[in-house]
Amino acid sequence: MSRHRRFTVVALLFAFLFGGASCLGGSTSTLAPLPPGGHHVLFVGNSLTYVNDLPATLAAIAASAGDTIRVATEAGPNLALIDHLTGSTAALARISQGGWEYVILQQGPTPAGICRDSLVLWTKMFDPYIKAVGARTAVFMAWPYAGPLEWFDDIRISFQQSAAGVSGVFLPAGEAWRSALRADPTIALYGGDGFHPSPTGTFLAALEIYERITGRDVRTIPPKAFANGQPLALSEATVRMLQAAAHDANARFPATVGQLPTSAVSATAAGHC
Repeated sequence: MSRHRRFTVVALLFAFLFGGASCLGGSTSTLAPLPPGGHHVLFVGNSLTYVNDLPATLAAIAASAGDTIRVATEAGPNLALIDHLTGSTAALARISQGGWEYVILQQGPTPAGICRDSLVLWTKMFDPYIKAVGARTAVFMAWPYAGPLEWFDDIRISFQQSAAGVSGVFLPAGEAWRSALRADPTIALYGGDGFHPSPTGTFLAALEIYERITGRDVRTIPPKAFANGQPLALSEATVRMLQAAAHDANARFPATVGQLPTSAVSATAAGHC
């Protein structure tokens, strides 16, 4: 975490505790109203969300299953949640627009230490805006850099604590990745940089989110794959394996987070804020 960002964290914490969070708001006058019907989901994140267009992929999965999920995105490269709060995107204006069922917050892998503490704080700073429009805060667990599967543990705990801090919804997308890698270590979920998702990785994350949002067992929907909102050429056997991995993650890690274990994992190579 940079010195500038640490200073910003301290300044915003002071404002949050003593001045309220209302000073971070923005105008919604230029935003079009949301159409009626279906689920309405706003994504706030960075390149892990916009590479392969995770929101559009989620909407395409829903359409293939006879559901409707309407999506919007506020994202930019290398952004942490604090950057959205300080005006790098129009996230707060988008939230204030209203009509959302879920606002999904996403940032990098976020290991233990100041990165985890900051994630918990920033999620708490977002939450009043989200609750004010009748939506629920959902926290999207990312994945670590390509490496040992044990790295996923420390990353998961960070996002679980973030969700627990606001009684929000935990989205274990990273755990869906780990389930798939355990089932098939050759599955190409990572892109060429060993961090950003491949189209298959984005599809798997969207499957996990689809099941959690709709409550529908993702193993029962058609075996069709998507990325960037468009069809993706995967075999039926591969799609069914990915659906099973998404369901496994949701079954093992409930939406509502209870008491968490203390992490004993050093994740210095697994992620960053």
